[in-house]
Amino acid sequence: MDSIVELIEHKRDGQAHSAEEIERLVRSYVDGDMPDYQMAAWLMAAFLRGLDADETVWLTKAMAESGDMVDLSPVPGIKVDKHSTGGVGDKTTLVVAPLVASCGAHIAKMSGRGLGHTGGTLDKLESIPGFSVFLPIERFVAQVRDIGIAVVAQSDDIDPADKKMYALRDVTGTVPSVPLIVSSIISKKIAGGADAILLDVKVGSGAFMKTDDEARVLAAELTRVGQALGRKVVCVLSDMDQPLGHAVGNALEVCEAIRTLKGEGPEDLTQLAVALGAKLLVLGGLVSSEDAGARMLRESIETGKALHTFKRWVAAQGGDPAVADDTSLLPLGNVATVVTAEKSGYIQGFDTEGVGRAAMLLGAGREKADDTVDPGAGLVLSVKTGDRVAAGDPIATLYASCEERFEAAASRLGASVHVGDTRPARAPLFREV
Repeated sequence: MDSIVELIEHKRDGQAHSAEEIERLVRSYVDGDMPDYQMAAWLMAAFLRGLDADETVWLTKAMAESGDMVDLSPVPGIKVDKHSTGGVGDKTTLVVAPLVASCGAHIAKMSGRGLGHTGGTLDKLESIPGFSVFLPIERFVAQVRDIGIAVVAQSDDIDPADKKMYALRDVTGTVPSVPLIVSSIISKKIAGGADAILLDVKVGSGAFMKTDDEARVLAAELTRVGQALGRKVVCVLSDMDQPLGHAVGNALEVCEAIRTLKGEGPEDLTQLAVALGAKLLVLGGLVSSEDAGARMLRESIETGKALHTFKRWVAAQGGDPAVADDTSLLPLGNVATVVTAEKSGYIQGFDTEGVGRAAMLLGAGREKADDTVDPGAGLVLSVKTGDRVAAGDPIATLYASCEERFEAAASRLGASVHVGDTRPARAPLFREV
């Protein structure tokens, strides 16, 4: 049997591993027999040499099985999950999860925190007073069964291989590798127990995948690997060349999600939530067509069922459900300033990552995993691509806990909103399915 060093050398030299070799690498690392520096060497070798189709499937399976596997069999029907690859203003889960649950779906989701310019679902939920993202597995399963929805943080015992490997990738320059991204995402979904997975792959200046071609490659691999491991998988490529909705920041995005569940949300967020929700209802076997699913979802918004389910979900995880009726109960930065257009014209587009960075400068995000976030910080955009502005018109309102944060954030935001003389065509919300 080859040693760990020999396995690293094999991948360094472009050789393929067997399933047993990959399982041994993952198990040795999780058990502590393989130190960080050896796994870092293997990750770099895999980053540079790549993993073939079989290796990616084997790695995903070994990671998923590296710890506890959530058993959702006590929950009736097909259990669904939705995952986004990350963007700016992407509060979709806060809308889609209670919306599909209100229509009878069971959505079991393990989410992450924001890092860099992208926001994290857990940070947004924790801006709701009292909300806990930590649930024992037994309670997680019971909540999915009884309410139809639970969204929690990944525990140390679920997919520990991914938790350790992702932290190492983050500091060794090996994050942007399609096989490693795929194994990270799909292993968590399999360990989380879902039968069917909807993946929203963001594309554009605010996404990790900047071009359609990059996103298409990732989506194809996510779909292939998930299906190879026995899951139904659908991937949607959606636009991230401008922020989703208007709000960027944790409590601000919760507020916008609540408005959307009331039927008062931004057009793009509402359209995306209904489209993704309809796909989840089809995957869950609750409707036979996406058109039927969309009608059911819009009716749930109109009748208040969606908002009622949101309240039940928040209360079940210790949060104050009154925020759904009075969003002033959510934290908000105690100082605000308005950024205005420097010249007249049309909004040509955004450096969407720059908008996310501006929100970070206000305190809404983190550069390092152990940074703290200000739940009330962020910004609310007044414009979308194609809008007409005059010099002096508001572009965004910025919120922070202290005025010292405004100068750099306002400068970054101003540089990220592009104004020109001609009205641009609006990009479609969906690039591909």
